[in-house]
Amino acid sequence: MFSEEVKVKMSLTDYEVIEKCLKGDQDAFAELVTRYKKLVYSVVCHYIKDAEEANDVAQEVFLRIYKALASYNTQYKFSTWAVKISTNLCLDILRKKKVESVPIEEIEVLSREEDTPEKKYLCKERTEVIRRAISKLPEKYRKPIIMYHQEGMSYKDMADKMKEPMSIIKNRLYRARLMLRESISGI
Repeated sequence: MFSEEVKVKMSLTDYEVIEKCLKGDQDAFAELVTRYKKLVYSVVCHYIKDAEEANDVAQEVFLRIYKALASYNTQYKFSTWAVKISTNLCLDILRKKKVESVPIEEIEVLSREEDTPEKKYLCKERTEVIRRAISKLPEKYRKPIIMYHQEGMSYKDMADKMKEPMSIIKNRLYRARLMLRESISGI
């Protein structure tokens, strides 16, 4: 049923397959991919919820494994090493994804189609409560909140415009968020 070559590959240990890869045997790397594609894909899917993106990320994991194969430490199981590379890549991707800042006026527009009129009303009401809470903040805290969340300005642009050090801008923005969270915590 299986060819002799397939039987030989299946009987090789991961370390033996890796040695063949390091000697330039491309079929040996294909064997590693076959052995670990389900494991890598399941780890990636844990972090990346979109199936197409997960496939792309899993392929990138195998590229990284291939490039780093010479640094593999045989004291550890290959599966553990592959999971570590998969996890690190996924965490890097998630860190790089930036949350878009949305103007407060548009929060109610972002409600989903399946939202009920009641949910839309509550969201609109919540937006109004947030707007009122922002208006009650002292100006030195209100300005950074508006500049960052409504105008989409960077910390550097805010520091330049307000003629303050960036550390002060970050601190005021942090304190403003705390004040807002405290004033609207009952919503």
